[in-house]
Amino acid sequence: MAATQGRVETALARYLPAADSIPARLHDAMRYSALGGGKRVRPLLAFAAGELTGAPAEKLEVVAGAVEMIHAYSLVHDDLPCMDDDDLRRGRPTCHVEYDEATALLVGDSLQTQAFELLATQALGEPKQQLEMIALLAHASGSRGMAGGQAIDLASVGKPLTQPELELMHALKTGALIRAAVLLGALCGEPLSTEARDNLDRFAKRAGLLFQVVDDILDCTASTATLGKTAGKDEAADKPTYVSLLGLERARSYAEELRSDALASLSCFGERASRLTQLADFICHRQF
Repeated sequence: MAATQGRVETALARYLPAADSIPARLHDAMRYSALGGGKRVRPLLAFAAGELTGAPAEKLEVVAGAVEMIHAYSLVHDDLPCMDDDDLRRGRPTCHVEYDEATALLVGDSLQTQAFELLATQALGEPKQQLEMIALLAHASGSRGMAGGQAIDLASVGKPLTQPELELMHALKTGALIRAAVLLGALCGEPLSTEARDNLDRFAKRAGLLFQVVDDILDCTASTATLGKTAGKDEAADKPTYVSLLGLERARSYAEELRSDALASLSCFGERASRLTQLADFICHRQF
């Protein structure tokens, strides 16, 4: 994990505009928001999925970097006063606190477009395959993916949701980008059979939901210092979570069920899926 995280950090630093290039304040804020923090779970998943298809690390760096730029942009915008209104992210001031709200808005916009420029301009395969990859990330990022999930989240404050409604929200808000990371990593290598791709897709969907269930658990059990962001925000904002819906112990049991289901989806890959298996365990049992 540490080696892959370091490789992704180096690649991101190379792909992002230099901090002193014009407009310097915007570029500095982009680097502040995208570099130097985070678990890099999505890049880790992209690299692990790439092991299934023999994908070269040079291509995996590109898709991992693009996915992480989208993730970083989403965090910058999520933290804005008009969204979750938070002042702490990854243990340091959020972008709009460190800079200002207008800069933070532009940082998110710029990181998003930088991600697609990266996917469009680097050599990732045949043109048809590269277009598929761009479309996959676009779908995961937009109104039928991450942005749509955030819209549902904002509209659901103070409202009770059923478990299927909660799962739909998080399949979009959190799961879509995690799924994209897995599938993009696999697409960097040799083609998978339809059955194998379907199994990998099921793993990715289960892993995305698992990540959110554990996130909800940590929000009410871990400290702000451990999380690097404000603990207890969801409960304070009266947001629907798996803990508020199921209770803490049932949420923990559900996380284990999702982990088992995710791992079962990988059985057809054998030892090639060892990294994905380890990451599913990490997502389930992480403490931050």
